[in-house]
Amino acid sequence: MSSNSREAAAARAAALLAEATLEEKAGLLFHPATYIGRKRDLELVRKRGISHLNIVDGSDPAEIARWHNALQEAAEGTRLKIPVTLSSDPRHHVRSSPVAGESIAALSRWPETTGIAASGDEEVARLCGDTVRQELTALGIRVLLGPMADIFSDPRWSRGYGTFGEDPDVVRRFTVAFIEGLRGGTQLGPESVAAMVKHFPGAGPQKDGRDAHDSRFREQVYPGGAQALHLAPFEAAIAAGVTQMMTYYGMPIGTEWEEVGFAFNRPVVHDLLRTKLGFTGIICTDWNVIDGAPREGFTFGPNAWGLEHLTPGQRMVRALSVGVDQFGGDDCVDVAINLVRTGEIPEARIDESALRLLTEKFQLGLFEQRHVDPAAAAARVGTPKLRARGDEAQRNSLVLLQHNETQLSLPLKNGARIYCEGFSAAILDGFAVAVKEPESADLIVVRLNAPYEVGDGRFDEWFHGGSLDFPEAVVDHMRDLSRIAPTIVSVFLERPAILTPLLSHASVLIGDFGASDENLLKLLFGEAPFIGRLPFDLPRSMAAVERSKEDLPFDTEDPLFRHGFGLNRGSVPAT
Repeated sequence: MSSNSREAAAARAAALLAEATLEEKAGLLFHPATYIGRKRDLELVRKRGISHLNIVDGSDPAEIARWHNALQEAAEGTRLKIPVTLSSDPRHHVRSSPVAGESIAALSRWPETTGIAASGDEEVARLCGDTVRQELTALGIRVLLGPMADIFSDPRWSRGYGTFGEDPDVVRRFTVAFIEGLRGGTQLGPESVAAMVKHFPGAGPQKDGRDAHDSRFREQVYPGGAQALHLAPFEAAIAAGVTQMMTYYGMPIGTEWEEVGFAFNRPVVHDLLRTKLGFTGIICTDWNVIDGAPREGFTFGPNAWGLEHLTPGQRMVRALSVGVDQFGGDDCVDVAINLVRTGEIPEARIDESALRLLTEKFQLGLFEQRHVDPAAAAARVGTPKLRARGDEAQRNSLVLLQHNETQLSLPLKNGARIYCEGFSAAILDGFAVAVKEPESADLIVVRLNAPYEVGDGRFDEWFHGGSLDFPEAVVDHMRDLSRIAPTIVSVFLERPAILTPLLSHASVLIGDFGASDENLLKLLFGEAPFIGRLPFDLPRSMAAVERSKEDLPFDTEDPLFRHGFGLNRGSVPAT
């Protein structure tokens, strides 16, 4: 039996747990954020027994590695010397979000998760997972808060770009492949990154596609009765040996489940995940469901939908009683300790979760590999080989939706005069001649973002929701440009935008899921073929979206382009 096998790790964890005080065990149950250089976080480790931290910031690999080491040194100064497990949201995508994963330019850069699905090859997901594993372990990050096993069933959902798309079978297969790449073997070990699959039991069916981070949009709905459909990718992840699962904020409405957030929902966590599906790993809540935390000038949380009236202690009792092991974002260790001392939670219940959490630390080899080499970290990430993997995935994710060969031939000829919008003209060097006015151009290239509505909430700039229709001014501008010269339009499909009004104005129309300007140009100039396929249907109209059911994939009537469409794949548009 190897020292890192599950059985050996559990035995070592049990022995250590027997030595731990209540205070030391309680600290294991919390997984707050850490910011590089914040002294408070060192005190969380030294004084409060917290040994799981989610690193939020950082762009320099050596700096991240040094902060990891500083946290580990703080841990070594504690009585039991329990090492810190450092986690992160995704950091490898071309696009970046301050709350769902700030990308690091020093790492290899990959398309959004929908773009990995657009490649049509689950080996790309496995290769991405393997690359993420290599680069994160170099930094000391050993848990990825992902992948998202959610199904993108409502086109309006603001987080759909983080999924493997709309097809439940694709989501299932690609989720498993990514987990296997991230793990790097048949079970967790010293070279692995543990996956925290999210967001159980599937976060796609948010009412009107709005996201449950926002207290205005708490409800998760199943008008099509498709709860089981959304569970399938999570069942596959469990069968593949995933060790961690994150519950979502959503509050299910109109089902047999309780109408409270999933972290507190006994039918979902205890009856379904623990009992029916037999999941024995770590269950962590999404961030700040117990208490609030300062962020970006405001207090984030508590996000305890349906239980807003309860105290933090009452919410913690509810979550622990249904089977939750760990509280993401929160650091209220004293609340947990007090619950045991007042008899509201038995210490044996804390032991149960602490054992799971310690076992994984032993499996990951953290007790033996407490530090990383900052110089080596900088050298091991973003290597030419790893960057080439990400660049190829970016190119393979681009989908050719329309090509009017009578107006414009592909590939483009080197030296063409191009007027561009949406990216720097300097990137054209080596491909074409940039011109400052469209009237001077042989052709026009425009990069657009999928539309969204800005409301009155603080999350609107982070979670893009609302209508998928382009504003009239954008459509009119595309019409005016197309009258001057043949126009190539590339749209970043963060969500399935309504492209219908652009069809008559685009000689070439491209679906983009996270690709650099250079990789887009390489395809336009023939250095690589368009092979991407749509990871979801593109609706014909917003009216069709509004008539669809949030929980049913492929439910918008008469879509403009169907899932799997891509001109170089021999597909045909929906009719």
